Amino acid sequence: MPSFRYEMKIEGTVAGIDEAGRGPLAGPVMAAAALIDRTAAKRKLLKLINDSKKLELEDRETAYEAMIASGLVRYAVAEATVEEIDRFNILQATFLAMRRALGALAQQPDVRLDVALIDGNQIPPRLCCKAETLVGGDGRSYSIAAASIFAKVTRDRYMAKLAETYPGYGWETNRGYGSDEHRAAIERLGPTPHHRMSFSPFNRLPGL
Repeated sequence: MPSFRYEMKIEGTVAGIDEAGRGPLAGPVMAAAALIDRTAAKRKLLKLINDSKKLELEDRETAYEAMIASGLVRYAVAEATVEEIDRFNILQATFLAMRRALGALAQQPDVRLDVALIDGNQIPPRLCCKAETLVGGDGRSYSIAAASIFAKVTRDRYMAKLAETYPGYGWETNRGYGSDEHRAAIERLGPTPHHRMSFSPFNRLPGL
């Protein structure tokens, strides 16, 4: 379960950062930055926050809305587009989304004191403050877990909305991942402007 153990080791403010959507065949990759007022956050709120992958859809939505309603969590969500994924590759696009999320926070980090705590083992280049990594951080740090929820819920809602314009691919449920339903739809309907053409199976198709 997450805790503030890692945040408490850092002198300044901590912004947890995580992403959603590195693996799908369609849609942007999104990243979120989240800062929790750990001096005021109550157990009732904290017990809702966990790695977004370990939460059911309804529980993610509940945590998302509760964090916003509490007024104790500052956050920002940003994306890197399908075009940027195809141009730079998914890793660099993820770093780009993380930089944008951190830069979109209403109160910018102090470059001398504040720290971005990033899920994984790689620090995006050119961040606006110091950074540390934490492997499996979305299940170990409240700040990163909160960011994972903001990124996941925002992206899921985006893909559900996109499914209204591009029916038949099942994005309202598969969120752009390569499910059997999605792959069958690609074979039947072909790719859309929101598919990642640098990903398999598109990068193996002749003439594309």
